[in-house]
Amino acid sequence: MTEKVLIIGSGPAGLTAATYAARADLQPLLIEGFESGGQLMITTDVENYPGFPDGIMGPELMEHFRKQAERFETRIISSDVSRVDLSERPFSVWVDQDLYTTESVIISTGASARWLGIPGEDRLRGFGVSACATCDGFFFRDRELAVVGGGDSAMEEALFLTKFATKVTLIHRRDEFRASKIMVNRVMAHDKIDVLWDTVAEEVLGDDGVSGLRLRNVVTDEESEFPVHGLFVAIGHTPNASIFEGHLELDNDGYVVTPPGTTRTSVPGVFAAGDVVDKVYRQAVTAAGMGCQAAIDAERWLHDQQD
Repeated sequence: MTEKVLIIGSGPAGLTAATYAARADLQPLLIEGFESGGQLMITTDVENYPGFPDGIMGPELMEHFRKQAERFETRIISSDVSRVDLSERPFSVWVDQDLYTTESVIISTGASARWLGIPGEDRLRGFGVSACATCDGFFFRDRELAVVGGGDSAMEEALFLTKFATKVTLIHRRDEFRASKIMVNRVMAHDKIDVLWDTVAEEVLGDDGVSGLRLRNVVTDEESEFPVHGLFVAIGHTPNASIFEGHLELDNDGYVVTPPGTTRTSVPGVFAAGDVVDKVYRQAVTAAGMGCQAAIDAERWLHDQQD
């Protein structure tokens, strides 16, 4: 049986797309992947998603998304897509060795934050270690925080955190930032932000939460302990789109290209939503909104093919 719409990915974008597609009687098949739920599965408290005034745990929020999609009879496969062929319709999608054909595809595979890979980082992720100031900055009011990175994202994170922190220290492995001049000027002029140049974090310290960092100066090789209550890693994100290389147009950073205001990709009948497209906002609510758009775009496109 050829599917009407097949959705790849199960974060806010994919599950919202599934709910809308199911309500449009498209009987969607969703391949959620082994790491279902997206980045919210490693997020503790979510306090900025509309409709939850008291906040909600990230995994619990994603369980709500999943149950709603299933309520409208979305079929879900808990496995990873191994390869695709988007060169002709119906499109071909392989899950392990199983082949599925589909008239349309919605890609919502998300993006993964890049991490430092140092001791203590995984253990304290969600307990003082974060890759999203917009998501978690509120929880660090009146604390001293550190941001690792040197690009525009690191500058934006540091500036945002000054709304809550008593002090923000930017830690950068080089002696100059690669960020845009205007962002660097804002950071350097801010009285709450200090910079540690030529420095890398070697370990995150703390038991139940972050208490400090073990740092190393890359010029002198001198190590020191730096007391801090939270670490924000801002060294970029990697879109989960490598499986689509050679099949879809990707930008220089590997994100799926869609024209402004639409979820259409370079292949008619293939749509993309969420963090695999969005390198600016990267929020659950914007991903969900794009998932809604993708389902509507797919529904209208399928209808047009019948005319």
